[in-house]
Amino acid sequence: MALTLEQLNAADTAAAMQLLDGLYEHSPWIAEAALAQRPFRSLTHLKHAMVQVLAEAPLERQLGLIRAHPELAGKAMVAKTLTAESTNEQNKAGLTQCTPEEFARIQQLNQEYNARFGFPFILAVRGPRGTGLAKQEIIDTFARRLQNHPDFERAEALRNIHRIAEIRLNDKFGYEPALGNDVWDWQEKLSAHTDPGYAELGQLTVTYLTDAHRACAQRISHWMRDCGFDEVEIDAVGNVVGRYKPAAEGCKYLMTGSHYDTVRNGGKYDGRLGIFVPMACVRELHRQGRRLPFGIEVIAFAEEEGQRYKATFLGSGALIGDFKTAWLDQKDQDGITMREAMEHAGLCIADIPKLRRDAARYLGFIEVHIEQGPVLNELDIPLGVVTSINGGVRYVCEMTGMASHAGTTPMDRRRDATLGVAELALFMEQRAARDGDSVATIGMLQVPNGSINVVPGKCLFSMDMRAPTDPQRDAMVADVLAKLEEIAQRRGLQYKTELAMKAAAAPSAPAWQKRWEAAVDALGVPLYRMPSGAGHDAMKLHEVMPQAMLFVRGLNAGISHNPLESTTADDMQLAVDAFSHVLHQLATETV
Repeated sequence: MALTLEQLNAADTAAAMQLLDGLYEHSPWIAEAALAQRPFRSLTHLKHAMVQVLAEAPLERQLGLIRAHPELAGKAMVAKTLTAESTNEQNKAGLTQCTPEEFARIQQLNQEYNARFGFPFILAVRGPRGTGLAKQEIIDTFARRLQNHPDFERAEALRNIHRIAEIRLNDKFGYEPALGNDVWDWQEKLSAHTDPGYAELGQLTVTYLTDAHRACAQRISHWMRDCGFDEVEIDAVGNVVGRYKPAAEGCKYLMTGSHYDTVRNGGKYDGRLGIFVPMACVRELHRQGRRLPFGIEVIAFAEEEGQRYKATFLGSGALIGDFKTAWLDQKDQDGITMREAMEHAGLCIADIPKLRRDAARYLGFIEVHIEQGPVLNELDIPLGVVTSINGGVRYVCEMTGMASHAGTTPMDRRRDATLGVAELALFMEQRAARDGDSVATIGMLQVPNGSINVVPGKCLFSMDMRAPTDPQRDAMVADVLAKLEEIAQRRGLQYKTELAMKAAAAPSAPAWQKRWEAAVDALGVPLYRMPSGAGHDAMKLHEVMPQAMLFVRGLNAGISHNPLESTTADDMQLAVDAFSHVLHQLATETV
């Protein structure tokens, strides 16, 4: 019979310890210390209590826990001395049925890993969905993590131990993140569509109005209809729009959604998570026959990444009247104009101005998004409330010195353009770090016609600077530009800068941020506030209506724009639950 929180909260310590036995390999002290936080408000609260215990434990105790785990497909498995829990997990991942070649490879990796780190490789082999990873994925992850820094790898081992414990706890409580699983499955199925040239490599790439892009739009529209949306359409720029009507005519709508295009060789969850989380919520309302005192408009934005054409935020921009007709004449790498692509897709360009929304008819805009960074992952917190989307500027620049012979030019006579940029790059790193939450990057660095034996006379480079507020960003930019001038003067260099992009920061509307905070707190999740360093569709809607975002923790150090981008069905379920809670808050406020 499944365990309940009521049982756990009411049991004496000894009985409660017995109920939680087997969560952490031969380490009951974690559950014992966590029980001091009773009563637990939710299963999530219990999970995080154990995360806190381990995070605060001394290093030797953490290492002891890691070393208490068996090797994957190791001696304990062969000797059949694994715990029942480990036996079940390794069996689900197929590790008990390895081919001789697979077994030999895993044994080799075990030896190399132990030699490098001094503890066994830990991986939650039941995976983000809980159904088990493929053996090749396990082997690939094993080989990749061998390259990690020892401190990082120790933390990664602990994170995987917590994921193992989370799945075991779900089993004890008979809990299944059913809606999180559905959101996971939608994203997996949608990733079957990818652009030519990438499909053959097994890579996910969906750029604006390609065959794969249009197939994604059709698939999303069909799922929206299945979820019970009253109206579903693909609009004049390719956005997929689903509307779930309010309880009465004339009520306002809540707008939500995100983008379904991807970067080249990207991940499955960037953008798409923010489409499917509200879709799951609408489906539940439809199943219950419930209408709210406001409507819900879910939009799968057709373009946000700017990959095929230089027209970033095209999908959300069209909704605020910011579609630039000059974009229509842009050409992709094959010489196809945007106008031609839109006409080929059957979109009605003349209708684009009609897409502009009347902000007075909307309550606001909210967006769920995978974090795309390491912060939540490192803190082992599943959700984060966004305080602001960083404002940013981008420059394309040129530094000019004097090309000269690398062997005959003394070091104090050189006018090395690249060294000037290198010095600037180090200053940018230090200046951004001074603010704590600013970031600055030289992402492109090129020496035209460079030679191994020539002091560089010219260097082309970019600058990208972002901060949560425009004044903070502008102060950093001023300091960087002043430093650029000082470096050039001191080193006898000349430079040019061209402003390529400037985007205002988009602070979350206080009332909407508080709704996300209330939802997160109600789930028993620690409340963590954070800025967004990446741009989002919410930035565009921010220009006409209040907005606020919720971040979901990513796996693999939170990496994004990368095939390793991932998150768990459990965290997706929490996002669905938080979104539903916001809907409930709004319904209560609106009545």
